[in-house]
Amino acid sequence: MSGRRGLGAPWRRRRPLRTRLALAASAAVALVAVGVCTAAFVIIRYAMGHQLELNLTQSATLVMQQNRDEGPGMVAGECRYLAAPACSQIVPADPAADPSRPYLLPVTDATREVAAGRHAAYYSEFTLHGRPARMLTQHFKDGTAVQVALRADTVEKGVRQAAGMLAAVGGAGVLLAAALGYWVSRTGLAPVARLTAAAERIAATRDAGHRIELPAGPPGREDELTRLAASFNTMLGELEQSVTAQRRLVADASHELRTPLTALRTNAELLARADRLTEAQRDRASAALGRQLREVTTLVNDLIELARDEEPQPLVEEVRPAALLEHAVAAAREHWPAIAFTVRTDARAAADSVPGVPARLTRLLSNLLDNAAKFSPPGGPVEAELTAPPGALEITVRDHGPGIAAEDLPHVFDRFYRARAARTLPGSGLGLAMARQIARAHRAELTAERAPGGGALFRLRFPR
Repeated sequence: MSGRRGLGAPWRRRRPLRTRLALAASAAVALVAVGVCTAAFVIIRYAMGHQLELNLTQSATLVMQQNRDEGPGMVAGECRYLAAPACSQIVPADPAADPSRPYLLPVTDATREVAAGRHAAYYSEFTLHGRPARMLTQHFKDGTAVQVALRADTVEKGVRQAAGMLAAVGGAGVLLAAALGYWVSRTGLAPVARLTAAAERIAATRDAGHRIELPAGPPGREDELTRLAASFNTMLGELEQSVTAQRRLVADASHELRTPLTALRTNAELLARADRLTEAQRDRASAALGRQLREVTTLVNDLIELARDEEPQPLVEEVRPAALLEHAVAAAREHWPAIAFTVRTDARAAADSVPGVPARLTRLLSNLLDNAAKFSPPGGPVEAELTAPPGALEITVRDHGPGIAAEDLPHVFDRFYRARAARTLPGSGLGLAMARQIARAHRAELTAERAPGGGALFRLRFPR
């Protein structure tokens, strides 16, 4: 069994799916057609034979009613013709009582036993004048049996004609099954063919903007292939967005790196001719080179962080946002001594925890605090607060700077995006993008809004 399966599997794999589906559908319909024709043939043959037996039974009953006083011998012997009545004869159980005239129908030991009442009535087949015939042998009276026979060639001829007609119908059914199988395979696999063509086109052209045309229909009643095509279109849309974001990231990173790298090369070339520079010039060039190296290092590290979509699972643990916020605010006070940071923690949220990576969540909060400090005026306050609204933990960071312009609000979390007011400030434009990515990796929601009374308000919400 396994050997046959092993031999058939390569053959199936070498055939296209359309061919295999057409063969399967054709075979199924052909089997049904052949089975129906076979069953019809069996029924027709049985019905015609049963009708002949009924005629024999009726003829035997008539002979016994009309010849109650007759002795052994022939009663009627003209059944060689189709239109003639049945041949009939009476046979005694004792051969000594046979008439002098020979019997027309064959007499056997079973016939004598039926006449003696030791054997049940039975049907038999024999040849009469070169024609097939069927005979009924039945007990009559007083140790005799009656035999009745009719020609059966009409039945055999009818059976042969029915067999020929059913074979023709079965053959036509097989051909129709093949045509229907081919049509079903072409119609049923048309969406699959479109999916295959779309995939091959995308693989050849690397164009993820191609879409598969979906058939019009009421929503919620799509078939499996239509849903598959819709899912494929959704996947293509996600792929196109991913490719576009990747290209934009590469282009933006190239643009952002070009200026500091040019400055690095200029200062490096300047320091290479240090013997021509004064000591003050060398110090300025060295300081500028160090500052630019730090900026490039920070930018590259941020790009590496943004390249990660998910947090490493082995590092996830239960962390307390209250402790993380206190630590981040303390670090921000050291980095921004001119800014007045304040932190407030709701008593209901002080002991709550969320699953996350502490270092990554600390980086998120530091980015929000640094962004707020960068836009705050000297001595201006930056307010951080942890609250516990129903079903969540929420951290807000607010500054009292110029706020976010309406046209900049939808883009504050975009990579390398810098508002008009921030283009003169230090930074790479990746801090908020990184903060949102870390928030999404922790299943949290980070939003930005214009604070009442001026300034910007960032809201980080963890679901409980």
